[in-house]
Amino acid sequence: MDAPQPPAPPIALCLGGMDPSGGAGLIRDVLATAALGCQPMAISLAETLQNGLACARIEPPGLDPVACLENLAPHLVGRWGVKIGLCALDASAFRRLAATLRQLAPPVRIWDPILAPTSGVGLHDGHDLAEMAQALLPMGGWIVSPNRGEAAAFAGLAPETIATATSRELARPWLEAGAAAVWLKGGHAHGEQVQDAWITGEGTDLLERAPRLPGSRRGTGCFLAATWLALRLRGASDREAATAAAQRLRNHWPRAWAPGGVGRPQFAPEAP
Repeated sequence: MDAPQPPAPPIALCLGGMDPSGGAGLIRDVLATAALGCQPMAISLAETLQNGLACARIEPPGLDPVACLENLAPHLVGRWGVKIGLCALDASAFRRLAATLRQLAPPVRIWDPILAPTSGVGLHDGHDLAEMAQALLPMGGWIVSPNRGEAAAFAGLAPETIATATSRELARPWLEAGAAAVWLKGGHAHGEQVQDAWITGEGTDLLERAPRLPGSRRGTGCFLAATWLALRLRGASDREAATAAAQRLRNHWPRAWAPGGVGRPQFAPEAP
């Protein structure tokens, strides 16, 4: 008698930028989701000239992401979800991508709306994010995970007002655009404590407060959003996944390293 087959792992579809150094972007997404037992699949929405020191250039991908997505469609059944990160597509191409995702109806959905890598060239402004939100969020069910700067740009707030803006003020435009919830990351706020907020139309839920960790790390936004996706696919609720992803980030913080001894540290892969 044949041995019973183990249950199929959930599929984590990652759409984002290709960082050749692996500190952020699609490679970071793949590492984070695979570490939690998901089968990662990845489609490039941006090609970058990037290392641990800075991002020098961002270009649209060579292959059409919609064609890549349609080609993967036979695999996207059962337990699966999608994460969107850095995107260099023009408005027309992104609308095509959003329309295809609407047809595929991923059960779990998170958008990490990136304006620019932490170091180096920029890519988007608040107007660009608004165009993307208009194409993506009306399909419903999307969790949006901006940092305070990204949320402020989307809201059209002046830089000098970011520090005093409330979580609700920063989240409101995303909710009005159709987001199911806004996971406002607290790492860019001032102070010695870090606290994320989970905001829906019903109210604001402040997540666990923790001391700010020393130094900086590459790819923290990618790590958090990809980890959230994997935890949700493994059965956690939205809020549980956000809290656990933040704790997982803190657990990995001391294990970061800088390949070649240069640039900001990135998270080391997990040992087998």
